[in-house]
Amino acid sequence: MNDKSHVSLERRVCLVCGTHFDTGSVLLDKRLRASMERYTTTGWGLCVEHQKLFDDGFVALVECDPERSGSPGDRLKPEHAYRTGHLAHLKRHVFAEIFNVQLAADQACVFVETGIIERIQTMVAPAAS
Repeated sequence: MNDKSHVSLERRVCLVCGTHFDTGSVLLDKRLRASMERYTTTGWGLCVEHQKLFDDGFVALVECDPERSGSPGDRLKPEHAYRTGHLAHLKRHVFAEIFNVQLAADQACVFVETGIIERIQTMVAPAAS
């Protein structure tokens, strides 16, 4: 039995957590040929949770293992990032103060090396009891 169809549900991959999420869009093969799987991943985006945090003024720090991440060089591409699972969200102005870098307004996340998130956590004073 052929599971292909001329329609497909669009999915994207979250830049921050790496999970697939549905966009709610339907893709159509213009030739009406059975060429598409049930789901088609079309690129990167933000899942609902991380989109809300981005809209609220946060930037995500995504910890990646540099030894396992591919494409050595200045810029790590999302498809080559080996995410460790550790995440942190900082307000954009706090990120700018800590790292002394201004981010583009549409930049939702940055990839950081192992240990950076722990180092930032040590900078935060414990809440008074």
